[in-house]
Amino acid sequence: MALIGVPGLQWSDLDETRTPNLWKLVAHGGSASLSTRAVPPPDRGITCPMAGWLTVSAGQRAGTAGRGCAAVPKPQVSAEGATVPDWSALAAYQSETGYDARLGTLGQLVTSSGGHVAAIGPGAAVAAADATGKVATYVDTPEALGDPTPYNLIVMDAADLADAWARQPLDEYGVPTPLPTATRQAAAAQADRRIGDLLGRLPGDTTVLVAGISDITTNPHLHVAIATGPSPSGRPFQHGYLTATSTRQDALVTITDLTATAIQLLDLEAPREVVGRAWQTDGTTAAATPLDTVNGLSDGDLASQVLREVRGPFFAVFVTVQLLFYAFAALALRRRRRRRSASVSAGETTTDATSAGVASGEASPAEAGSAESESDVARSAESGSGVTASAEARGAEPTSAGTHGDAGGPSVEPAGALPGYEAASASRLLAVVQVVAVVSGSIAVSTFLAQLVPWWALPLPMLGVIVTILAFAALITGLAFAGPWRAHVLGPLTVVAGITSVALLIDVMTGSKLQVNAVTGYEPVTGGRFYGFSNIAFAVYATGTVLALAGVAQWLLRRGVSRFVTVLVCGAYGALAVFADGWPSWGADFGGVPAFVIGLAVFLILLAGRRVSIVKLLLVGVAGGVLIGAISLFDWLRPAAQRTHLGNFVQQIIDGQAWTVVGRKFSAMIGVTVGNWSLTLLTLVALAFLFWVLNRPSRWGAPALGQAYALAPTLRAGLFGALTCAFIGFLINDSGIAIPAMALTVAVPLTLAASVRALQLATTTTSEPPSARTGPTERSAT
Repeated sequence: MALIGVPGLQWSDLDETRTPNLWKLVAHGGSASLSTRAVPPPDRGITCPMAGWLTVSAGQRAGTAGRGCAAVPKPQVSAEGATVPDWSALAAYQSETGYDARLGTLGQLVTSSGGHVAAIGPGAAVAAADATGKVATYVDTPEALGDPTPYNLIVMDAADLADAWARQPLDEYGVPTPLPTATRQAAAAQADRRIGDLLGRLPGDTTVLVAGISDITTNPHLHVAIATGPSPSGRPFQHGYLTATSTRQDALVTITDLTATAIQLLDLEAPREVVGRAWQTDGTTAAATPLDTVNGLSDGDLASQVLREVRGPFFAVFVTVQLLFYAFAALALRRRRRRRSASVSAGETTTDATSAGVASGEASPAEAGSAESESDVARSAESGSGVTASAEARGAEPTSAGTHGDAGGPSVEPAGALPGYEAASASRLLAVVQVVAVVSGSIAVSTFLAQLVPWWALPLPMLGVIVTILAFAALITGLAFAGPWRAHVLGPLTVVAGITSVALLIDVMTGSKLQVNAVTGYEPVTGGRFYGFSNIAFAVYATGTVLALAGVAQWLLRRGVSRFVTVLVCGAYGALAVFADGWPSWGADFGGVPAFVIGLAVFLILLAGRRVSIVKLLLVGVAGGVLIGAISLFDWLRPAAQRTHLGNFVQQIIDGQAWTVVGRKFSAMIGVTVGNWSLTLLTLVALAFLFWVLNRPSRWGAPALGQAYALAPTLRAGLFGALTCAFIGFLINDSGIAIPAMALTVAVPLTLAASVRALQLATTTTSEPPSARTGPTERSAT
């Protein structure tokens, strides 16, 4: 077999006229985008040519020490072959990268089995060297190799693009600047001619793998991957797209898969240090012509580049808008309170006879999340809200159009309204707050649904992605207010949270297509994750699931379903959601399962009317750990080629490499938490809004959350379960603060929407002027 590395080769470099040899390979073989992520240089998230060749050698991410991109060294040729300079230092450095790559794995496997290896070009010598850095046969050109038939593995370095790039001026990070278009095209044509020279000398049944093994730009890209000839299964690579079990994505493979493919083609057993999986035809039909195939794969790289450009600005806009919305909502609630206080201080009080029976805020046990929460809400209402739970707190439907009308309905004051006081049910400002809150809570899932539209191909991608996301959020909001459920406190919340949970559940069960290149998903170009639940998607999914179950539980209890049955129903869907999160074929989420189990358990315990204790949390945490441990063990028992990172982690524990992985993950978590100040700020502001605006009868706003608890007691259980899940997820996942930040962008706006609706459904009661109160205001508890 022949492994041809072309550092920097992208799909946009291919052209039927300039690169005819590569064009023919596309027409007859399998094609895919190649994620070349290795160990990047400091301050640049790219794969340098030397790092790419070292990664091919080891089958694990590798790199070089120092600033910028180290030059690929020319081998020291001798009668016994050639030796890569400073090999020992290169091998020793890999233990410092967090991946502990074993250089020389590929070459050593072939030579140890009695095979013969030939290297053409300096980079090829790096990839083909054995564990000592030696390669038996080394030449500079295909012509110098002579007869290729004696060799089991031929590695060639078509370095024309990389050589041209190395001659460019360096930027401030010591990395060459991008090539001019004309220079790049000329270098790609020269590399194609070099490839053609080798192809013309190979026997017809030779398997040929072509890979753009590195970047030659200041930003990472997806690169070319082509395979022709017999595949590892024995059948020829067919015209179509390639895939691998490492990515589970159509037309996407990784650089470590290249090593695994070569090993399997040579009928050798890959050691555990090789983390990739063999390329295979994915069964889908590629475009009919090479032009369409090339254009389609180029579009994939375009999407990754556009995502890189818009992700930072998008999150800046996203965080800014969230913060402004919280400020707007706080002012809206404060404005309502001031107007009422002014009326009360003037002596204008009234009594609503219809509310006398519920002035204590009591609700029937059939509706309450717990007796304690109801009494807390009652005290909140007495201490400063000026409103109490209406008949809906008892399970009855609203009966007064003025007091219990839908958000956004006519501005009609309830009976007994204070003179000069605009009732919550008649406040257009509160109606706007509720609608905007529902839109805000829909944004998170809309960032994934936006992948159904090719927004990256629009003339203004940043505007395109924002408009697309807002369009999906508006559609979800329309559904939230479309039916009779809009009249209930948890109606819109349940719709939005339910869509969030179900959409991501279906996505992860069908290949996680919506998460690829989403602004809140994962980027194939960086190679962090290719399938299952990303950490941000998990945060959105888990929060949506728990809040949706809170809404369903409230609906069931109001219809007389027993609490026991309600808990069983919620537990059944919750168990499915947790299973989907952890199952290797779906979510494959190691850190998410324990967090999800604990958060779901908190919700179910509170829903059942029980108290949450430290002992219960510890027992549930142990159960979550046992569950993900069992799933990981099951995954480990499968053949190595079919394992996910869950099973691989079990093997790393056995091999004594687990602490290396844990240390790398912990460092990433600290880096994200400390370095991403905007998400940290968003998290703190969201929590402050929840507990200092919605939940406190102070000058910053009415205790609207207490009203929501009174009318929909299951909200308390759902909110505490979601927040617990986010907190545990923050502690045990490498995304750090990003998990609670995204969880709160779902939970807090939807809770605000429910709280506003609770204020709209409340009735006015007699309240003493502030001057008449002798004791301190009592605060409601969550």
